Amino acid sequence: MIDLNDKLNLLKKKIEGNEKVIVAIFGLGSVGCYLLDYLVSLADSQLKLVVVGRNAEKMQQDVNIIRTAATLRRQMRSEIVIEGGCDFRDHASIAAVLKKIQTDFIVNSSRLYAGLKYGTISWSNLRAYGIWAPMSVLLGKNIMEAYAKAECTAISINTSYSDAVIPWLKSAGMQSFDFGSGNLNHLIPRMKFFVSDKLGIENLNDIDITLVASHFHDVVISKEGHTEGVKLLLSIKYQGKEIDINHEEVYKACAIPMPTDQKRNMMNASSNFDIIYSILTAIRNKEVIKIHTPGVVGQIGGYPFIIDGTGEYVRSYMAPNFSIEDMKRVNRESIYCDGIENVDGGDLIYTDELIAKVKERFNVELPKCVSLSEAENVASLLIDRIIKEYPNNLVP
Repeated sequence: MIDLNDKLNLLKKKIEGNEKVIVAIFGLGSVGCYLLDYLVSLADSQLKLVVVGRNAEKMQQDVNIIRTAATLRRQMRSEIVIEGGCDFRDHASIAAVLKKIQTDFIVNSSRLYAGLKYGTISWSNLRAYGIWAPMSVLLGKNIMEAYAKAECTAISINTSYSDAVIPWLKSAGMQSFDFGSGNLNHLIPRMKFFVSDKLGIENLNDIDITLVASHFHDVVISKEGHTEGVKLLLSIKYQGKEIDINHEEVYKACAIPMPTDQKRNMMNASSNFDIIYSILTAIRNKEVIKIHTPGVVGQIGGYPFIIDGTGEYVRSYMAPNFSIEDMKRVNRESIYCDGIENVDGGDLIYTDELIAKVKERFNVELPKCVSLSEAENVASLLIDRIIKEYPNNLVP
């Protein structure tokens, strides 16, 4: 398996050689469409954007409107290519596309069960999202199996519950995604809004925030403005100095009104964009850039991560604000609240509390331990017994 730093340096060679940088978006739903639009808006002639999916006709419609709008904005400089007929359930189909396009980035924005925000079911009934991990892992697993088969060297990004999905794949000995998008990253702007207003800082980019937390705390902080009793790792700096500010007030201020429909996917798409743009910028401008990303290099939960393009050799590593041991500990406490006790040896282990809640609310028996090979069976259980039956299966 090729190392992330080696992938970054292969990309650097292409950038410096003025070769096309290829970004492949797998799945052109709302996340994929937003991401494509954001990448086109860079007006970057070095980018070649490939959208991959089954329905070429549907993707062509989406591409047409994005190209038209970008041309109106005078930003249409990137090439867009459509690769239809790709079945994300078929490894050979995916591998054939990967071999053909020779991409530098892969963004998996596909969903096993489209058109539904799973959290609309689980948060109000379980106050946890981890139940859906077996559904989140399946298409990503197929893409990574095809990735290995095609001997791909692309930098890979996953968009669905990466806090557990990426370590699940890695713990099974599989090729796993390099980065996850979304989750804790969504809290950073909200925190900047509060600090900016409170201290009168005009440029939000002058506020440096470092946060360690899993998906659960993205949800509970953004919805309710508290940490559910878990002490997270948070650093807030201005001009290199730590700001003396009450962190509980910061968390409380994050509970701002947001849409609950697919417009929320602007944030997930922006997180994908942030990873790609940060890597390109760090390499092109020889900068050190920090991102926030769940599941990075196969770790459980969400972490601050550095892309360092200042030297001859591009490096990537965990941000040094907190110790690795402390970050792992906090993330395990955080994701436990989301119903995940552990991910180890190719198995995802639900918490006893989540299992009891699912039985109480939906009269469905979850297994304690889900091996990667059994994920499809558990995903079918979740779809057939909870999603399709909701709200009829709610226990009074």
